[in-house]
Amino acid sequence: MTRAVTAASCANPTAQVLAIVEHKDASPEQRAINEVYTGMMAVPTTRLKAWLARLNNHNVQGEYYLTDIVAMAAADGVPVVATLAASETEVLGVNSPLQLADLERRYQRSRAEALLEAGVRLADPARFDVRGELHCGRDVEIDVNCIFEGTVTLGDEVHIGANCVIRNASIANGAVIHPFTHIDGEALGVEVGEGALIGPFARLRPGARLGAEVHIGNFVEVKNSTLAKGAKANHLAYLGDATVGERVNFGAGSITANYDGANKHRTVIEADVHVGSNCVLVAPITLGAGATIGGGSTINKNAPAGQLTVARARQASLAGWTRPAKAPKKGAA
Repeated sequence: MTRAVTAASCANPTAQVLAIVEHKDASPEQRAINEVYTGMMAVPTTRLKAWLARLNNHNVQGEYYLTDIVAMAAADGVPVVATLAASETEVLGVNSPLQLADLERRYQRSRAEALLEAGVRLADPARFDVRGELHCGRDVEIDVNCIFEGTVTLGDEVHIGANCVIRNASIANGAVIHPFTHIDGEALGVEVGEGALIGPFARLRPGARLGAEVHIGNFVEVKNSTLAKGAKANHLAYLGDATVGERVNFGAGSITANYDGANKHRTVIEADVHVGSNCVLVAPITLGAGATIGGGSTINKNAPAGQLTVARARQASLAGWTRPAKAPKKGAA
């Protein structure tokens, strides 16, 4: 319900609010006042107890109005200060999902405008959500449909591709996060180094620490792992509980088998190691500097530095073997 403020305009900082009156109880003069009470009030507790005891329902509706304490305060010589809202958005009520969605978009638009004014380039301010804190350096670019949660820091010249979700992460200068990347640092956080390339369709989980110029490609998942400068895992791979040295190349389809069903174990891959495609590294294990792991290998012992290590069954071809055939269905012609 509309309540009129019976005072000079509160746009005047010296004005004294005298009362808040329900529209049905207001006089023609009071209804002419163009300021209304929005429903928010701060009252000293010691004063409030006494005023609440004096409330009555002597009004058209026969209801008890908390706002009647404003007139009591004025009568008792207690200053009543009104503050004008900067915009209607600050005081809009929410009574339906539609109103809630409208208010959320208004809020997100204000966040987007603040970033634009600070120099961030948003592809479309209407398709952008900040659900926590977002700190941006210079010349940051953010494409459409990106969501930022928790605390996210973007360094200078960072580019965020479309449809990314980033939570609790720090992304250093010049890094590129390609579209559809999901980064969720949870409590441990995620760090992406300077000039790193992440995605598309990559997933960085808590404890991922990526150094400068690291490449994490499509459908690669990294969890609780450190990758040093220039390390690469470009396709279809999993790195969990691993320490990866500089310039390591981790092949497509390769994984660290870090969990034995009860405990997690760590994989150490030293500098300049090349891991071929479709390898399984059974932790705990160390691959020495410069080692090469042959494609398709399952490695459960340490691999010496500088050597080729292969662990796979010998290929065999069986002459005369025939593929099993399905039995014909009964009644089939």
